[in-house]
Formats: sequence, C-alpha cells, structure tokens
Amino acid sequence: MTTSHRRIKRVTDPLDDRVKARLVGASYESSGSEHSAAAVVVEDDSPCLSELVHGFLEDQHDAAGKTGYNSDSDRVDSSLDITDSLQIIIKSTSLSKMDSYRNLLMAHVLRAMEMLSFFKTDKAIFRRKVMAYLREVGHNAAICKTNWSSSGGLTAGNYEFIDVVQSESPTGQIRYFVDLDLASEFEIARPTGEYSRLLQHLPRVFVGGNEELKKMVKIMSESVKRSLKSKELTLPPWRKNRYMQNKWFGPYRRTTNQIPANDSPLTIHAVNIVQCRYVGFDAVNGRLFVRTR
Repeated sequence: MTTSHRRIKRVTDPLDDRVKARLVGASYESSGSEHSAAAVVVEDDSPCLSELVHGFLEDQHDAAGKTGYNSDSDRVDSSLDITDSLQIIIKSTSLSKMDSYRNLLMAHVLRAMEMLSFFKTDKAIFRRKVMAYLREVGHNAAICKTNWSSSGGLTAGNYEFIDVVQSESPTGQIRYFVDLDLASEFEIARPTGEYSRLLQHLPRVFVGGNEELKKMVKIMSESVKRSLKSKELTLPPWRKNRYMQNKWFGPYRRTTNQIPANDSPLTIHAVNIVQCRYVGFDAVNGRLFVRTR
C-alpha cells in the first residue's frame, strides 16, 4: 500500500492546548493522554475515496487469484529481487557515519534490552522499561500507540512500539521507529522455504526512519501473499499490506506511562518490586555503573 496519502502533522510547543486537542481528535483515548503534549499526530482514520477504491481493488485481486501484488510502481516480481531489495534497505539502515544519532540510539536500545532482559516475559512491560531507559539517557522516547477503524476493506486494529523524536537535527524534527521484535510480526504458519529465508534477513530489532520501515513492510507483506498463495491459502485481512502499514503508520498517540493501562493492581505491584533491580543502574558519561550503597 502506498502511504503517500497520509500526511504527518507535527505538533510543536508554540501551539496552545486547544489547537493540540483539535489535531489529536477524540476518536482514540490513550492511557497516556496526559503525556501527549509533544506528540506527533497523523490525520484521523476516516476513509477517503482513494482508500475505499484501493481496498476494493486489493480485494478483487485476491478473489481473482492473480499476481497478488498491489499496482504500486515499485513492486518486486521475483524472489531474487525481493531478497536483494530487502538487503539494500537493511544496509541503508545499518551502522554508518551518515547518521550518528541513529547509531547511538541503536546502541542504547541494545544495551537497554540486555540490561532489562528479565522483563521479556511481558512484552508490554519490557517495551516500557526500554522506553524509560532511553528517556533517562536523554532521548525523547515514548510509547507510540496506533489505533485505526475498519474502512474500505481495512480491518480495525492497534499496535504499540517505541518512537524517538530528535528535535536538534539540522533538518528539523526526525522521527525514529524502534521495534524490539519486528521480525515476529511477519511470522506465518506453513511458510515456503523462500519466505523463511527472506524472514531471516529481516532484523529482529529495528531502529530507523519511516521510509526504510515502509519499504520493509511492503516487501514482507508482498512476500507473505506470495507464500500463502503458493500453499493455496487465503490471505487474512490482518496480513494485507494496508493492515501491516497501519501498525506503524496509522493514527497514533504517544505516552510516557511505564505501566500499561490494562494492568491490574497486582501486576503493577509485582513490577514495582522487580524495578528495584533496575534502579541500581545509572548512566554516567554514556556508561553504566552499579550503585553499591
């Protein structure tokens, strides 16, 4: 799915609360709405004509059993092209001197994941602990919560990941997407050998910009369709490119709450106890040390 129809609106400090409220809208309640003053908000999820037409055409292609690809001009048509395209995108987001901030952010994400690995059994808590660590070392990090309604063949859904907004860039604000388990979002049942090999190339942890992520999602979504078709399986609505793109690029809110809204008091109490192990770590001059008293 091409996402050029959806423009990102940036909410900056000079805007008053009334204007921010109009930009955020009332269609999606966030557990961290009190932290959304600096959020970057996309347009609402009401379907436009182009979305309805796109959804109809996508469904028609699925029903007809044709090539299974969108009509985007940048589509890929062979397994070799798909793998090569994915590797090129991955290489563009790998460590390089071109984006020193992204390199630093990746290092901090990996450090946090290793240090907080005992929280991995609860993905929501783990994600929030990593977000909190990134904030402690100076990043403008938050939990990004996407939520969208059904429209034009698009199934309703929601998703969470971390985003980091760099405000001191010479080119203005830059938004980085941090997904701690990107590859798992594209795991499917009964994959072809070709798809399994492609999935191995996809980074487990993603830290990068929106263009790279959009291209990765598009390639993987098309590959899912190809894999399922070869097994004579129907493509579920939640595996379509439009649905997958909305996970990261749908309407969203930001929150810095460390506790998920649906956690019970018992769960919160247990997390607070374990958190004592984390408090013993501090960041000093970019390094970590453990307090002994």
